[in-house]
Amino acid sequence: MKSTLLRWGLLLLLLAFSGPAAWAQDFVYEPKNPSFGGGNTFNYSWLLSAAQAQNTIEDPASKTNSNPFSIDPLKQFEQSLNQQILGQLAQKLVGNQFGSQNKGLQEGSYTVGSYQINVVPTGGGFSVQITDTNTGNQTTVTIPYF
Repeated sequence: MKSTLLRWGLLLLLLAFSGPAAWAQDFVYEPKNPSFGGGNTFNYSWLLSAAQAQNTIEDPASKTNSNPFSIDPLKQFEQSLNQQILGQLAQKLVGNQFGSQNKGLQEGSYTVGSYQINVVPTGGGFSVQITDTNTGNQTTVTIPYF
């Protein structure tokens, strides 16, 4: 009998102290990142600095020197010459096909810098295959007769 009263007493004591802990409120989600709408704007600088600290990818633009005087003049001359030759090639192709020039592009293979250019007349027009010898990339341009 004594043990039963003791058990009931302990049970009531346990329920009395655990009652307020059982009361709860609804959970409310609050986003941390302000970019996802509703987040605290004061978290923005901390999130940005944490992301930048974890970023291991280097920006390729930061490797190049933005000083125009540090560019190798011979490399710049080579690039300029290649641009001019490729531009004249394009002018001859268009002039040959549309009749704006009397002298058209001749059939054959041409090497311009690191580009290998093959010009071949086809049944329906002209085919120009440009191959970059450094990377192996190829581009084929087909120009029909008009």
